[in-house]
Amino acid sequence: MRLRAYSGRSLPPNVRALGLVSFLQDVASEMVYPLLPGFLALLGGGALALGTMESAAEGMLALVKGWAGRASDRVGKRKPFVLWGYAISAAARPLLALAAAPWHVVALRTGDRFSKGLRTAPRDAMIADSTPEDQRGFAFSYHNGLDHLGAAVGPLVAAAVLALAPGRMRLVFALATVPALAGVAVVWWRVRESGFVGRVEEARRGAPPAPHVVASAANVEERRVGLPPALKVPLIAVFLFGLGNASDAFLLLRASQLGMSAIGLTLLWSAFHVVKWACSAPSGRLVDRLGPGRPLVAGWGLYAAVYAGFAYTSSIAALLALLAVYALYYGLTEGAERTLVTELAGDAGRGTVLGAYHLASGAGLFLASLLFGLVWERASARAAFLLGGALALLATVLLAAVLARRGARR
Repeated sequence: MRLRAYSGRSLPPNVRALGLVSFLQDVASEMVYPLLPGFLALLGGGALALGTMESAAEGMLALVKGWAGRASDRVGKRKPFVLWGYAISAAARPLLALAAAPWHVVALRTGDRFSKGLRTAPRDAMIADSTPEDQRGFAFSYHNGLDHLGAAVGPLVAAAVLALAPGRMRLVFALATVPALAGVAVVWWRVRESGFVGRVEEARRGAPPAPHVVASAANVEERRVGLPPALKVPLIAVFLFGLGNASDAFLLLRASQLGMSAIGLTLLWSAFHVVKWACSAPSGRLVDRLGPGRPLVAGWGLYAAVYAGFAYTSSIAALLALLAVYALYYGLTEGAERTLVTELAGDAGRGTVLGAYHLASGAGLFLASLLFGLVWERASARAAFLLGGALALLATVLLAAVLARRGARR
């Protein structure tokens, strides 16, 4: 198989446009996210309130992701889900600046996750629809890379605002509306429908169809609606891993407890995402060359080891070192997970299987943050991190066994 040139310019226009949208959206999101644990604490919420917020948010995210992916397959359109998902997020941004109680923050965070769920699986399916198979790992990693780059820029913008206006977190929340609206504009003007609907639109404009796009309406109808048997056990592993994968907000809470200031938290979060961005493209190339299985198992195993390290961290310096290693886990797994699911899907609808993947992952995440917060408050932060690491290790062993059996059958 001939390997394609690996650069952003080699990717389809849809992938580049969606990458730009994710960059802008994450600038907006990550202006807010590193400040949320401290802001919630100022309003009277603690670790349990944070766990409740993240559990409610992830539960909403999981349910809507699963529904939206399947719905985009059934209606044959993906762009409306993507457009409304980003638009609702942008509309909700300024409301956080008006929050006066912990439940306001919980409600707005849950609403933000609703909008993310609405767009995520259809957007991922749009990337898969638009990209040749031998370039798909790089396409997903390129998209994730721009997502992480935006997540690095957002905290820097927040830090600059706080340096000029100390303590004014509400002003940061209000200004986050600007890049969010810019992202909606990019979806509206530059993202094109994919799959069969995209073929029809391109034909109307007289453009030749790409050879990897679904060839006809008949092909769309022939796709299976149910989940392929090969996906069922891997999705159980995804759920188990999600159960051990508590919100990164707890890492910010831990850094805050160790004495890091609000500006320090924004700079920490920016540096964390710079490392994630730097790892994304090389990891995507690795997935396309080796297949998604080995990088994914390595990434999950690394997560389990790092979480065990977090359990015994008692200084900011040690936390920073572990965060740098933790960022590598994201690079190894984000493109690999979606590539593996797409590969195992066969001729099933991509929106459906990616929605099922996000549902399994999100269901684990929904329980993870609540469980993590409870263990943190009732026992200790160390016990919470050790539990997360143990669940991740169990998921890693299960996935490795499934992939080894699949390789042996081949």
